[in-house]
Amino acid sequence: MLTSDRIFVAGHAGLAGSAIVRRLHKAGYHNLLTRTRAQLDLCDQAATREFFATQRPDHVFLAAAKVGGIHANATQPAEFLHDNLAIQVNVLQAAHLHGVKKLLFLGSSCIYPKLAPQPLVESALLTGPLESSNEAYAIAKIAGLKMCAAYRRQYGSNFLAVMPTNLYGPNDNYDLETSHVLPALLRKMHEARERGAEKVIIWGSGKPMREFLHSDDMADACVYLMERYDAADIGDFVNLGTGEEVSILELARMIAEVVGFTGRLEFDDSRPDGTPRKVNDVSRLRALGWRHRIGLDSGLRQVYDSFRRELPEFA
Repeated sequence: MLTSDRIFVAGHAGLAGSAIVRRLHKAGYHNLLTRTRAQLDLCDQAATREFFATQRPDHVFLAAAKVGGIHANATQPAEFLHDNLAIQVNVLQAAHLHGVKKLLFLGSSCIYPKLAPQPLVESALLTGPLESSNEAYAIAKIAGLKMCAAYRRQYGSNFLAVMPTNLYGPNDNYDLETSHVLPALLRKMHEARERGAEKVIIWGSGKPMREFLHSDDMADACVYLMERYDAADIGDFVNLGTGEEVSILELARMIAEVVGFTGRLEFDDSRPDGTPRKVNDVSRLRALGWRHRIGLDSGLRQVYDSFRRELPEFA
């Protein structure tokens, strides 16, 4: 990429997109194209094509998506499937039609089978049933990465695809009805400390193992790959992650320490756990020359600071 290139960051206001914008600015890319959903609904095919026709982006980071935790996925499967498929179909087709030089599509490690061997290697895709609690989202993301591969094979489109593990960082979603586990726990612990509560109730058994990648590290990996590699160098997709994992119980204890909550942690095992274990194999990513820099402990402290800045009511 050239610093003068026009770069469209789709989903720039979200957790992933805002991190990519910060990373691009840091690297000297300032000719960025951004639109809120009110300005450009990527589910609208005509509007998306008009945007690409008039703005002519050279490069695209496709971070726009409908995302959420177990509860949101379980209660809104139609929206998770429809909205994500629509965004991907519209953006990839418009990028192809209007000659985008390179596009990077962000998927999710939930694309892998529920009981796939761990750590998750890229070749495990489509080797077994998906986790039912986020099946709709996973199917949409699988379709997205397969679309990137199809455009590359049929038209030579330089469409890269990456599969990040669980992300956290500034501009996360702290709504307890729709958020992922880490921001939900952080908010619960903070509010419990402020109330002087004796305990915090956490969904599930606490046993599932998860991997967490700071959004700034994710963005650094995305820009690194876009600057140095073409889709043909990477293959259908590459995992993004740390290769390190922690149980939900251990994560809860770490967040309690960061927040200063000293009460009891109580697990509600009547609630779903989701996939028992999920950690990305990052061998291919490391072979491409990148590895993460932000450890979970320091990352949690950073994100707690940003949580209080972003949401003054929780300061």
